[in-house]
Amino acid sequence: MPKGIPYIVGNEAAERFSFYGMKGILLIFMTQYLFLLPGSGSEPMSDPVAMENYHLFTMAVYLFPIMGALLADIILGKYLTIMLLSVVYCAGHGVLAMMGSTAWFDLSPGIVLAIGLVLISIGSGGIKPCVSAHVGDQFGKKNANLLEKVFGWFYFSINTGAFLSTMMTPWLLEWYGPHWAFGVPGVLMALATIAFWMGRKVFVHIPAGGAEWFKETFSGTGLAAMAKLLIIFIFIAVFWALFDQTGSSWVLQAEDLDRNWL
Repeated sequence: MPKGIPYIVGNEAAERFSFYGMKGILLIFMTQYLFLLPGSGSEPMSDPVAMENYHLFTMAVYLFPIMGALLADIILGKYLTIMLLSVVYCAGHGVLAMMGSTAWFDLSPGIVLAIGLVLISIGSGGIKPCVSAHVGDQFGKKNANLLEKVFGWFYFSINTGAFLSTMMTPWLLEWYGPHWAFGVPGVLMALATIAFWMGRKVFVHIPAGGAEWFKETFSGTGLAAMAKLLIIFIFIAVFWALFDQTGSSWVLQAEDLDRNWL
């Protein structure tokens, strides 16, 4: 087993906890809690506006992987890209946790929310194409037989982190308020960053390709491969458009349901 794998798996579990924990309460926070913070307006954010903001954030999260992939493949390599963008990611969580505090002076909580979400979208989106590829970098011909098993544990850690966070952060929001509900995912992201940094000496580091990346990517073979992938992405886009309703319209639907039988 490659020595760096436990650090990557631990990092991924904590990072997914932080992301889905924050994302799972985002819509309810915007419609029911944001206007209660000092400096906000007296009216709550409407459901359509909150849904629009939620999906703009989600769109940004899936746009910034392009930036992260280019940084990793051309300039920084995967390790440095993940580390630097994880710090940006942590800063975004910190901004959300401090909404409504005097530390932000004259900025309204709505502006602070936007700043935090932009930072998180850069961090989360930027590392998205790098982490799975970094797992693959840890393997060579001698241990390739372990690759399937390790990726199984890798995706198990993703789903475990996401499941636990979506159970915990709504409870934190209801009983302890937004500072704790956003702060705990921030702490988990900080732990994820530390875990990844601790593995720096045992990781297999693949250097950035520089200009060679362009030659390979935009060769005839590379362009043909991308054309084939675009066909798949058409169907993937439909799936994710529906999947992300779990954090927006389906949350509002659940709010309107009679849950007294539970």
